[in-house]
Order: sequence, then C-alpha cells, then structure tokens
Amino acid sequence: MSNSAKHEARLGFGNPSLIEPVQVRHCNSLISPTCIISCPEERAKFMQAECWRRACLKVLQRSVQPWQHKYFSTSSLRYAPRTIQTADFPCELIRNFSVIAHIDHGKSTLSDRLLELTGTITKREKGVNAQVLDKLKVERERGITVKAQTASMIHSHEGRKYLLNLIDTPGHVDFAWEVSRSLAACQGALLLVDATQGVQAQSISVFHVARERGLTIIPVLNKIDLPASQPEVIAAQIQSTFGIDPADIIQISAKTGKGVDKVLEAILTRIPPPNASAEKPLRAFLFDSSYDRYRGVVSLVSVLDGVLRKGDKIVSSHTRKKYEILDLGLMHPEEESTSSLQPGQVGFIACNMKESSEAHIGDTLHHAGASVEPMPGFRPAKAMVYAGIFPVDSNDFVKLEESIKRLVLTDRSVEVTRESSSALGQGCRLGFLGTLHMDVFRQRLEDEYNANVIITAPTVPYKIVYRDKTVTVSNPTDFPDTVDSGSRVKEVQEPVVKASIIVPQEYLGDMMDLCFSHRGEDMDHRFLDSAGASSRVMLTCTLPLSEVVTDFFDKLKSRSSGFASFDYEDAGYKASNLNKMVFLLNGKPVDALALIVHRSAEQEVGRTWVKKLHKVIPRQIFEVPIQAAIGKRIVARETLSAYRADVTAGLYGGHYERKLKHLNNQKESKKRMKRVGNVDLPQEAFYSILKT
Repeated sequence: MSNSAKHEARLGFGNPSLIEPVQVRHCNSLISPTCIISCPEERAKFMQAECWRRACLKVLQRSVQPWQHKYFSTSSLRYAPRTIQTADFPCELIRNFSVIAHIDHGKSTLSDRLLELTGTITKREKGVNAQVLDKLKVERERGITVKAQTASMIHSHEGRKYLLNLIDTPGHVDFAWEVSRSLAACQGALLLVDATQGVQAQSISVFHVARERGLTIIPVLNKIDLPASQPEVIAAQIQSTFGIDPADIIQISAKTGKGVDKVLEAILTRIPPPNASAEKPLRAFLFDSSYDRYRGVVSLVSVLDGVLRKGDKIVSSHTRKKYEILDLGLMHPEEESTSSLQPGQVGFIACNMKESSEAHIGDTLHHAGASVEPMPGFRPAKAMVYAGIFPVDSNDFVKLEESIKRLVLTDRSVEVTRESSSALGQGCRLGFLGTLHMDVFRQRLEDEYNANVIITAPTVPYKIVYRDKTVTVSNPTDFPDTVDSGSRVKEVQEPVVKASIIVPQEYLGDMMDLCFSHRGEDMDHRFLDSAGASSRVMLTCTLPLSEVVTDFFDKLKSRSSGFASFDYEDAGYKASNLNKMVFLLNGKPVDALALIVHRSAEQEVGRTWVKKLHKVIPRQIFEVPIQAAIGKRIVARETLSAYRADVTAGLYGGHYERKLKHLNNQKESKKRMKRVGNVDLPQEAFYSILKT
C-alpha cells in the first residue's frame, strides 16, 4: 500500500480500494489531487460532517509544499460534484445584483452572510479567515477588495428556487473601473452605508453610475450593532443625498447576521429579472477575464439572449476570431461546470483562447454564422499614474519582466512598456489607475513572484503643445526643457480632477487649507444634513492630479483625524506652469530622479530632495556637489564632503614646505579626479530614496 493510501486509511476513509482521485480547485487554479470515497453510502455519511472537511484538508496539505499551507482553508475544498441544472431557472427566477459601497463599509462580510444564508457555503469555524470572495493575499492582509468576484446562489422562497448572481465589487476609488464593469452585468444593486460613518464619497460616485445604468437601488444600513451607530441620523443623510425614502432602508448587521434575511427578500421582490429571451440569437456580454495556466483565458460573461452550450462555436464581435466552448458553468462560489448557460445568467466560459489580449472587456460574443447587434462596450481604463519599476539586482530584469506580464494577465487596466535608465538599468514603465493600485500591484509582485523592485516617483501624463503638434508625455526624462528660449513648446497642460471630500463640519477649515496648498480651485461646499455640531459637509474643488498622487491622501486623513473620505473623477486637462527638475551629481544628471514640478513648488521640492540625496549617497574621495536644477538654473544645493586622507602622517620633522608639497599634490589630484571621476551611486541608495 502506498504512503498516501496509508494516510487516507488512517484518517478513516474506509477501504483504500474504494478511493478514487478527483481534482480540487482553489482560486480558479488546479493545485492538487485529493481523494473522496467512491462508495455512495460512505460519501453521504461523511460529506456533511466537519471531520470530513478537516480530513480532506490534511490530505490536501500533505500533497503541497509547506509554504503553501497558509493559502488553504476548509472552504477551498469541493466535497463532491454538485449538479446545477441551469435550465431550471428561467429569467423570472434569476436576479443579478451587485454590492456597492465605500471602502470598509462591510461589502465582503455581507457577501459572506448571503452565501451562508443560501447554503452556498457552510458557516466557518471561529478563527478561520472569513471573506470568501476576497481570495488574494493582499486583500486579506489589507482588508480591502481589489478584484471584483462573482458568486451564484440558489435560494428557496415561497416554494420556488431562485438563482441569485452576486458580484462583490471594490470600494476604493482606484478600482472604480472594476465597479463599472460589474454593474454592466446587473439589474440591481445593494447600496451599503456604514451606520457609524455615514455617506462617503465613493458611495455617491458609484450610486450615480448605477442610477445612470438604470439599476434598481436597495439601500442597506450596516453595522447597527455598534455602540457608535446612528441609524436615524444616517438615514436622514441618505434621504438628503440620494433622495431615498427612509422607509425603504433595510437596517442590518452583516457581522452578526441580523436583518440579512430581509436583504434576501428585498433582492427577490424589488430587483427585476433580466430582460432576456431564449428564442433570440445568442448574445453574451464579456465583462471580466482571468488567465489559467492550464486552460488559457477564462472569461466571465452575462448571457443577454440565447443559450450557450459546451461545444458551441462562438465569434468575438471585436476581434472576429472564432472559438469553441470547452467548459462553462457558474461560480458557486468556486467554478461549477454546467451543461449550458441560459438567458439572463452570469457565469464563466473557457474556450481555446490562449492570449489574454483577445478577451476584450465589453465584447459581445455570438454564435458563428449569426448576425447580432453588439452591445455598447466600455471605454478602456485610462492610466492616471505612471511609475518605472526596476529590479534591485539588474541581472533579474528578465525574471521581473516575465512576472509583470503574468500579473498583468489578471489586471488588464495596467499599461506596460519597456524602459531603460543609465542609473538603474533595464526596467518597465507601468501605468496605473491610482497610487493604491500601484502599491497593490507592487505587493502582489513581491508576494506572488518574490520580486525585489525599485519604483520611481509616480508621475501623471502631461500634454506638451508644440507649434505644429501635441504629444503626451508620462516619463519625466522625455519632458522638454520649457525654460529654454529656443524651445518650440507653446504650453504645457496637466490633468485635473474634480475632487469630493466629505468631512465633519469642524474640519472644514483644515480641508480648505489643504486644498489651497495643493493648488485647489473652484472650491464649493454644501451640508449633507441639518446644520449642527455633528453635521457633515461635502467639499468639492478642482485639483491637479499630480498633487493627488503624492501625499495628499495621507495629509487628508491626518488633518481630519481619519474622518474625511475622498473621491475624484477625471476633469480633463488645464494649462499650467510646469518645469522639469533634474538632479546633478558632480555636474552629471541622474535620469531616474527627474521630476515635473510646478513653478510655485520648485524651491521646496528641490531642497527636500537634495537633502535626501545627501543622506544616502556614499562619500567619495573627492567633494561632490548635489544640485537640483531647472534648465540651467540651480534651485537647491548640498555639498557632500570628501574623505580626508592624512598624506603627511609618515613625515617626522623637516621644513614645513616638505608637508606643504604633499598637501598641494593631494589637492591637485583631487581636482583632477573630480573632473573625470564618477560618483558611486548604488542601487540601495535609490531604494531608500524612492521607497516612500
């Protein structure tokens, strides 16, 4: 008997000869084989027992590496094949909905309670990680949702079974593109508001997106069990901000499960079923995709009309390429293969699509040979923040580039181009939707691919208007010298955003001062509820995006004691007085440290950076001037003193001219060395400068 069979027998799996291998999936990736009992009576006996789950987990953990154990929980096991007959759910028995809210208002916790109430998952043991739909390590560590996830639930109500498709969405402004894609596959949305924090900026922006798409909104007030909750006050805020009747608001505690059953009932009674028909030609709307190393591209689709079956030949309206459906099904909450996807249903499809770029978000899929009207797609995600990523060890560039390519397959909103620097070597220039998006991408590189990287200072895309053309520049090294009298540049335009800040009234003065110090314009404010000591104010203004992507958010939270919420939307471009600042070491520019700064901040930024450089650059044998320059004008300087070697130490007496001769020779040598010498600037110095 093999060792694995002995382990299984010891765990109480019965006769080892009755054990058959099946595949276990975790996070949509095939990871390891485990065993279940072939005998139907034995399977039925153990399948619902908690000891069965623990035993399966032990067998699974024996077959993977020790470093992988922390990624597994009992909820990642598929106990036995479940058969869902999608044909049993016509359109009138389907509800597609999303959960939208500001960050940390309890979206993922509410999703867990809904999955538990419908029996999709069993209640986890105390101490085991919750947030079933937050599958990434970075999501669990930071407590935020980064990637929108789909889960199908079957719920019995008044003697009928309903198919509920839940799409859990992120709450941070940097991931608003994930939210807009998710809402396109829904007919309704739960507007979740924290009963202690009230209406926040992201809630308002996403609410308007959902309303524009014609979604039915169900207002839900969460965390009513907390001592600091103010359900009546927050309900009045919701009424004044969104025009929603307080009688329609459902008060719940997602943590304890109180009132969640009313949410389920409201989903069935208030949200309309999808308007789809099985008689019409197939139209499937592709709203998300991921990459599986074994199967290629796995796409999430919403079937608008017609029926999609395994083996069907489909065509992309965008690329006109033809594919064959190899597998399809529902997310329950892991992938559950079915024979078909019916009209109005949301599920996954796997076909012979090998390149992730072929899965165009917003594409309409249809049967080969049929002619259909494609759905209006999405505007492609526009990168708002750019940064260079370089390996700490320049020999690791090939490995880093491969890691970035694999990670981008799961996040299509990231732009990637190659870049080279004389100081840092080969690297990549990446475009992100925001600074949190950039930081999450960096953490995923380190967590999932063990990458050790240096990220340059974030910049935004600028428009350079020449006399005969207009170009967009995101890399400071490509920015022209605007102070040169012979420059052909007519003007420089920078991106601006319309910012919304919601804050208690007592912090309004601090927020206005913060916005003014970051070049805020067109400032306005209005009260969200009745005036009083605890009333909240919504402050709106126009801010340059370059001011937002630096330390604006940290200052916002600091000055408001953490109470302020911040959201912004694109407001186009505006002419501005911007210049390129370069840093010179011994008269030679360091391209990796170039910055784009506004005229009003030249002195402050220049002094700050030369002081940082003075601290981290190793001393040389000769004196090194560290300078910040705008064109030919030096705006800040620090001098790194040289090592002093005592060349007269070996002289014991004699005339003073003998010592002076040695000192003069040393002085001349240092002058000559300074003219031809290169400053030693190690990678560790860049890492310490750019890590903040």
